[in-house]
Amino acid sequence: MKPLKKKVSITLDEDIIEKIKEMAENCDRSFSQYINLVLKEHIHLVENKD
Repeated sequence: MKPLKKKVSITLDEDIIEKIKEMAENCDRSFSQYINLVLKEHIHLVENKD
């Protein structure tokens, strides 16, 4: 079963938004899906740094 998702509101710089939109489109993902993917990868890298 998929984990539940929760809506949040964040403020991002306009240039970051445009770049993420472009990258998400290149991967056939929504903006939100792409941000989730990037954050999960970042968390994994940080947790496995040692």
